[in-house]
Amino acid sequence: MKAKTQKKLSKAGRPPLPEGNAKATMLRVRVTPDERAAFKVVAKANSQTVSEWIRSTLHAAIAS
Repeated sequence: MKAKTQKKLSKAGRPPLPEGNAKATMLRVRVTPDERAAFKVVAKANSQTVSEWIRSTLHAAIAS
């Protein structure tokens, strides 16, 4: 009788981010399609993703 060997399967997807680099919570906000399109345009003009642009805009608002 042959012994069964099990391979440890790795999980699909990106490996976890290092400690402190992962975002802890998600904030979901409803916007109109026109607002979303405007956010995309402005974010792209600033070489950012929409999430990066929104985050930097909110940080600037609370810093002032």
